[in-house]
Amino acid sequence: FVPVVIVLALATLGFWVATGEGWTAAFTAAVSVLIIACPCALGLATPTALMVGTGRGAQLGVLIKGPEVLESTRKIDTIVLDKTGTVTTGKMTLLGVHLAEGETEDEVLRLAGALEHASEHPIAQAVAAGATEKVGALPAPEDFANIAGLGVQGIVEGHAVLVGREKLLAEWALSLPTELRQVKAAAEAAGRTAICVAWDGQARAVLEVADAVKPTSAEALTRLRALGLTPILLTGDNKAVAEAVAAEVGIAPSDVIAEVMPEDKVDVVKRLQAEGRSVAMVGDGVNDAAALAQADLGLAMGTGTDAAIEAGDLTLVRGDLLAAVDAIRLARKTLGTIKSNLFWAFGYNVAALPLAAAGLLNPMIAGAAMAFSSVFVVGNSLRLRRFRRAN
Repeated sequence: FVPVVIVLALATLGFWVATGEGWTAAFTAAVSVLIIACPCALGLATPTALMVGTGRGAQLGVLIKGPEVLESTRKIDTIVLDKTGTVTTGKMTLLGVHLAEGETEDEVLRLAGALEHASEHPIAQAVAAGATEKVGALPAPEDFANIAGLGVQGIVEGHAVLVGREKLLAEWALSLPTELRQVKAAAEAAGRTAICVAWDGQARAVLEVADAVKPTSAEALTRLRALGLTPILLTGDNKAVAEAVAAEVGIAPSDVIAEVMPEDKVDVVKRLQAEGRSVAMVGDGVNDAAALAQADLGLAMGTGTDAAIEAGDLTLVRGDLLAAVDAIRLARKTLGTIKSNLFWAFGYNVAALPLAAAGLLNPMIAGAAMAFSSVFVVGNSLRLRRFRRAN
C-alpha cells in the first residue's frame, strides 16, 4: 500500500507541474495525497479490535490464544462435546430417592448417608454428600463393614442397615417390593446406578446415583444450534448412559458416539473432517488433548487438565458450556469488527485519494480526515466492550 501511495503522490506532483499550475499547487496536492492515505486506520483496524475483544473475553472467562482462532470460529459447523466433565459435572451425584410405602425421605437419607459416609467409594460419597445436603449432620455408624463388590452394612441409631446392590439384600434373605424393583430397572435402563437400602429386615428405598448433567448444558446446546452448529456427543461410556444424557440436553440419538476409547477420539474428529465438516471440539481431560489439537477449533474447559488447556485454541475459565457459546459469539463479533474496520479504512482511502490527487483537499483538511478515520476505527473496536454473556 505504501509504495503505491508514494508513486501516486509523485505522479500527482509531476502532473500538476506539467500542467503549469506551479510548484506550490503541485506540492500541496502531492502532500495531501500522502496525508490522506496515511495507513494509520489500516494499521489500527486489526490490533485494536483484537485487543478489545480478547480483553472483554478475559472478563467473561474466555481466553483467546491468537488472531487465527477468530477465522476458525467463522467456519465451524459441527461441535463435538466430550460428555464427562463437559456436558456433565464429572462427579457422581445423588439424583433420586424412591421410597417404599410408609417410609420418609429424611429417615432413609439419614441412615443410608451415615453408613455411606464411612466408605471411600465415589458412589458412597455421592450418597453421603446428598444426604448431608438435605438432612444435615449424619450420625456415626457402628460395626461398619464394607462388603467388596456389594455395598456396606452396619448399625446406625440401633438399626441394622444395608446399603448396596440387590444381591447384598438377597444374602440377608431380603427382596425389593414390586414398585421398587420397577424403579430400579428403570434407573439402570437410563444408565444410572441404583442402590438398595434396607434395615431391620425390610427393604426401604432405592437411591439413584449418576454423573449429573450441568444445569446450563441444555440451554447452551440450544444456543449453539442457534449459532448454526450441529452438536455431537462423544463419550467412552456405554450407549445407554450416553443416550440418556443426550436426551436430557436435547441431542438426537443419531448424534451420539458412544463407547469410544480415549485414543480413538481424535479419529472421530478426523472422520468428521473427512466428511467435509469444519469441527470444533470441547473437552476437559488428558484423553481429549489430541482431539482438541486435531479439531479446527479446540475449546478447553478451564476446570480440566493442563494438557487439554494447552491443546485448545480457546480456554473456557468458567467451565460450563454457556462459556463456549460466549466464546464463539465473541470471536465471531471480533472478526466482524476487524472486517468492518478494514472496509471503512479502505473505503475512506479509495474515496479520498482521487480528491487529494485532483487538488481538491487542503493538507490541513486531509490531516483532520485522516485523524478522524483512526478515531472511527478505535471507536468501532471499543464497541466490543459492550458484549454481554449469554444469560
